[in-house]
Amino acid sequence: MKKNQENKLIVRKLIRKFKLPDSFLGLLPLFLIFLFIFSSCEYSRPDLSSSKMPQRAKDSLKYLYERHYTWNSNFKVIGDSIFLKCLPIENRFITLHKGDRVVVADIAVHPKDSVDSVWVKLAHTQDMQGWVHEKNLIRYFVPTDIISQGIYYFSDTHLPAFIGVCTLFVFFYLIRRFRRSRLQLDDFRAIDLNYLFFLCILISFSATLYESMQVFLPQTWQHFYFNPTLSPFKVPFILSVFLISFWAILVAGLVAIEDLFRHLSPSAAIYYFFGLTTCCIFCYFFFILATQYYVGYFFLIGLIIVFFKKMNRTGIYKYRCGHCGRKLKSKGICPYCGVRNE
Repeated sequence: MKKNQENKLIVRKLIRKFKLPDSFLGLLPLFLIFLFIFSSCEYSRPDLSSSKMPQRAKDSLKYLYERHYTWNSNFKVIGDSIFLKCLPIENRFITLHKGDRVVVADIAVHPKDSVDSVWVKLAHTQDMQGWVHEKNLIRYFVPTDIISQGIYYFSDTHLPAFIGVCTLFVFFYLIRRFRRSRLQLDDFRAIDLNYLFFLCILISFSATLYESMQVFLPQTWQHFYFNPTLSPFKVPFILSVFLISFWAILVAGLVAIEDLFRHLSPSAAIYYFFGLTTCCIFCYFFFILATQYYVGYFFLIGLIIVFFKKMNRTGIYKYRCGHCGRKLKSKGICPYCGVRNE
C-alpha cells in the first residue's frame, strides 16, 4: 500500500512538471487496459478447429492468413504486360496488359519447383485463365481496393512528388524575390508555428512507424496491404497506432492550412504552404532512411523533446485580439494594435 502511494506521488510530480491535470491519473488505468487489449502486433490466426466448417472454407482462411490473399481476391495488372501459363499445356500463354483485372481462381503448392513453390491461377475472363508464380503476382499485380492502390502509388511515386513540390517552392521563392517582397517578421507572428511543428512530428512518427513495420513486421504490413482498412479498430496494435496517426495528420494538416490562409495574404499563404509541404516530405524521407539504420528513433525522441520544450517556453495562444484578430497568450493590451482586451 505504501509503495503504491509513493508511485502515485511520483506520477503526480511528473504531471505537475508537464502541467497536466491531476484527473489524468484517472485515465491511467484505462490507458493500461487499452494497451493490454491492443498489445498484439500480428493478426490473430483464424480458428479452424470447427468440424462444421467446410474444408474449402478452412483452406480459404488458411491461405488468407499465410498468403494474405485467397480465392476470389481481385487484382489489377500494374506492369506493361504479364504472361499466364495455360497449364498443363506446354508453351501456351495468355498475355495480360496494364490495367487488366483478374481474380484468384485457385492456389497450388509444388514443393519441387526451384523457382517458386506457390502457383496462383488467375482468371481474366471465362476463357482467359492461366497460372503464375506467387512472386510475380506480388510484383506485377496490385489489389483493386482503392486503399491498396493508394499505398502502392504513393510508395512508387513519392520521389517525383517530392521533387515537384520542391520545384514549386523554389518557383514561388524566386517570384517573391523578383518582386522584391521580403518575408516579414509579422508573418511568423501571425501564424501559430506550433501547429506546423506538430504536423512535422506526426509525419516523422508515422514514417518511423511505417518503416519499423517494414523492417520488423513485414508480414503484418503485407496483410494490411492486401486487406486494408482505415479503421483503427480490429487491427494489431501497431497498425492501430499508425492509422490513428494518419487521421491525426489529416486533422493537423487542415488546421495548419486554415491557420495559414486565415492570417496571411494569399501569396504569402501559398508560399508558406509549399514550404510546409517541403518540410513534411523531407521529414518523411529522412525518418524512412534513418529508421532503416536504427537511428531514426533517437532523432524522433530528440524532435519530440524539442517540441515540448518549445511549447513550455512559448505556451499556447488561447486568446485573440478583438480589434485586429491576432493571437494572444493572455488578456491585456495587444502588442500589435495597442487595444486593451478584457
